[in-house]
Amino acid sequence: MCLAIPGKITFIEKDQDVTFRTGKVSFGGVQKQVNLMMVPEAREGDYVLVHVGVGISIVDEEEAKKTFQFLREMGELEELNLE
Repeated sequence: MCLAIPGKITFIEKDQDVTFRTGKVSFGGVQKQVNLMMVPEAREGDYVLVHVGVGISIVDEEEAKKTFQFLREMGELEELNLE
């Protein structure tokens, strides 16, 4: 199953052009390096959906938190090494 996980951008590398833009995204406290080239408008503090290490869209904070809580309740976060 393909799954995109919501996370909050905590840091964006400033010295990269849009093609190689990366940053740190927090998934409930677990930080991962994510490619942000598909969301050039994303800024630190925004929530993004991440699929296989790539931010694919910006999402609303409330919806991101609801989705993350739902995944936690289903036990899916352990399987994804996010808890």
